[in-house]
Amino acid sequence: MRKSTKLALAFAALAGAVGTTAYAENNASANMRDNLMLRLGKAMKDSDGPITFDQFSDAMDSRLKKMVAQNGGRLTVAELADALEKARFERMARRIIERYDTRGDGTLTADDITGREKKLFALLDKNNDGKIEKGELPKGGRFGRHRQWNGGDDVQ
Repeated sequence: MRKSTKLALAFAALAGAVGTTAYAENNASANMRDNLMLRLGKAMKDSDGPITFDQFSDAMDSRLKKMVAQNGGRLTVAELADALEKARFERMARRIIERYDTRGDGTLTADDITGREKKLFALLDKNNDGKIEKGELPKGGRFGRHRQWNGGDDVQ
């Protein structure tokens, strides 16, 4: 495989990971609201009606309370930022491993990455000539965000 093709595939993989992260960040607020409503709905269902402040507080995300307790009763901006950054990168790493892990064992190997690259190459090489030409690249939209690429299990 030519060096330029390898670089293009590496860029494509990176662009997919970055695009996924940007999409996730844009939807984080909506997801937080949805999760809040699910927790409140569960709390109200469990109590068969209205809930008290204590029940409301219990239903809320207790991670912040735990972090405050773990840091001597106070949480600084730096400590919170570190925790949020770690959580964000862990979610991103989990999504990348889920996308590439062909054995389902939660680890990533060179074979997993090569297998994913082969699937992506096959999807892009529309005329099956072993080369990706400019005309075979997706038009418009973000690279890798096309419906037929989700999963890609139908390509060998």
